[in-house]
Amino acid sequence: MANALYRVSTANQYDSALRNVSQRQNALSSLQEHLTAGKRVVRASDDPVAAAQAERAMTRIERVQTEQRALELQRNAIAQAETSLGEAIGLVQELRQLTVNAGSGTLTPQDRRTIAMQIQSLRDQLFTVANRKDTNGLPLFNGLGSALAPFLGPLSPAPDYKFDGLPGQSYGTDVGIPLTLDGDAAFLFQPQRDGVYHASISSTMPADRQFGSTSIRTTDPAQVTGDNYQIVFSGVGPGATPGTLTATYTITNTTTMVSDPPVTVPDFPADKPLTIGINTIPGLSFEIKGTPADGDTLDLTPSSSIFSVVDTAVREITNAPNSNAAAQAVGQALANIDRGLERLHASRGFAGELLNRADRITGNQETRNIQLHEDRSRAEDLDMIKGVSDFQNQQVGYEAALKSYSMTQKLSLFNFIS
Repeated sequence: MANALYRVSTANQYDSALRNVSQRQNALSSLQEHLTAGKRVVRASDDPVAAAQAERAMTRIERVQTEQRALELQRNAIAQAETSLGEAIGLVQELRQLTVNAGSGTLTPQDRRTIAMQIQSLRDQLFTVANRKDTNGLPLFNGLGSALAPFLGPLSPAPDYKFDGLPGQSYGTDVGIPLTLDGDAAFLFQPQRDGVYHASISSTMPADRQFGSTSIRTTDPAQVTGDNYQIVFSGVGPGATPGTLTATYTITNTTTMVSDPPVTVPDFPADKPLTIGINTIPGLSFEIKGTPADGDTLDLTPSSSIFSVVDTAVREITNAPNSNAAAQAVGQALANIDRGLERLHASRGFAGELLNRADRITGNQETRNIQLHEDRSRAEDLDMIKGVSDFQNQQVGYEAALKSYSMTQKLSLFNFIS
């Protein structure tokens, strides 16, 4: 059997050895690059699927970071609004205390005017707080949108104060909270929601005659109309027509100019307050205190805001002819100021809940951020132990290729020809 003889040229041996060395060198260089970067996927060509997974994770990480920056701006705005509401509550409590002091029977008209000026100053500060802006120049109590000064007033005709925008409160998203609070809900009153009315008396009574009313109670908010009412008393007390045996009062809706039939009252003893309003004034009720005189009137007007409540108190305390009239003004103001405080406390509580929600969102986003970084790491990061091992193995192979090439290079026929 004949033996086949293969001849391999020296040049072919050199080329083969050089290709092997070059491949080993390229592989070693690639491993060094991955090891230095700490990444299994440096280029998309290294692992297209893993590269796409890492890119998606990175995109989501950047989105979370953007949402967190936006949330921080929202948190700062709501924190400033919550602080402003706390300041507003402090102002209202301070002016409430001054209003209580104005009801003292020992004060002179000049004393009451001085207190009224102090109350007016606090009202001005309260109005400034309501129109306060955040660090970006946007109103803190913007609602669903408003002018740069959300509250306008005092205006004429009524309502004397209004919200110059769209009332309402947005509730944010799963990754954000509102930038503003609803100023309409915090500082203004609505007839069907709050039923805030003020009762003012018109009488020529002497200082020693007591006549007034309790604060207005809301018996059924859904029935409150927001209209104005006037009650006129006749046939009773000083000034009554001689021989009159019965006392009456007539309720007139001065908004619609509709009057109810006169209501007969046996008497007006000071120790038996007369309840008015049930079945006569929709949704409202109050009591007459003391004894009215013939021709005395009592006007019921809705209050549009905490500002108008304070303005009315200032006006009536300033103009009160005697302590009885001042007591009537103070009693009405205190009840309505307390309702205003309820609105402010409710808004501040809502702001606090928004801040708590922001904390929860931050916690959820941090957890999500960690998960996304783990997803990205699994897709592209290098197992350092395996990377070092592969590099060392490739280095040994490269060194072996170099040595084998140097040895092959000496195996030339010409080296053995003497």
